[in-house]
Amino acid sequence: MAVDWAGYGYAALVTSGGVMGYVKAGSVPSLAAGLLFGGLAGFGAYQISQNPQNIWVSLATSGTLAALMGKRFYNSRKIIPAGVVAGASILMLAKLGIGLLEKPQDS
Repeated sequence: MAVDWAGYGYAALVTSGGVMGYVKAGSVPSLAAGLLFGGLAGFGAYQISQNPQNIWVSLATSGTLAALMGKRFYNSRKIIPAGVVAGASILMLAKLGIGLLEKPQDS
């Protein structure tokens, strides 16, 4: 079993972004969203680490964040946080898509 380091890193990025939004601006919604989506991304990374074909939680989480933060970036043109999270989410979607296309490895 391979550990999904990219997924755990993505979860840490999303969680830390929510915490930083709270620390810098006092934004409770940023904290709640960061903890919720970061937790879901971490759970998805755990599931992928257990079974590489079990991508659905990660796919839903990164897809939702790509859409929400992509729209927010489009409207505000602010790289931090919306552009960074949207970009990381799109990269996660690409990673998950490539993982689906690869043949499963025999153990």
